[in-house]
Amino acid sequence: MTTQDHQGAAEAADGQTLAAAAGGLTYPIAPGYRVKVRQGPSTDSPVVRQLAEGARIQIRCQRHGQKVSGPYGTSDIWDSIGPGQYISDTYVHTGSSDMVAPLCTS
Repeated sequence: MTTQDHQGAAEAADGQTLAAAAGGLTYPIAPGYRVKVRQGPSTDSPVVRQLAEGARIQIRCQRHGQKVSGPYGTSDIWDSIGPGQYISDTYVHTGSSDMVAPLCTS
């Protein structure tokens, strides 16, 4: 990977790009939304931070949690974007209503 590739894949200070430095598949957040990142797969879980409009995320793993309705339907799938950081898959355009990443093990 070139230096330019590393620069393009690095995480932005405001969290807009969450691709790992090594690169990886990223998915866009639904247009017009600032999605809350939570400690766990539930809306009762504390908010860790908020993603900016137009953010793209890299999904580390996925797990089942609280059923949520969003711009891409209703689902109980939550995407882990970092340790202790989850967002509802209903706000992420993955192109699938099923899991697109491995099941989280912890």
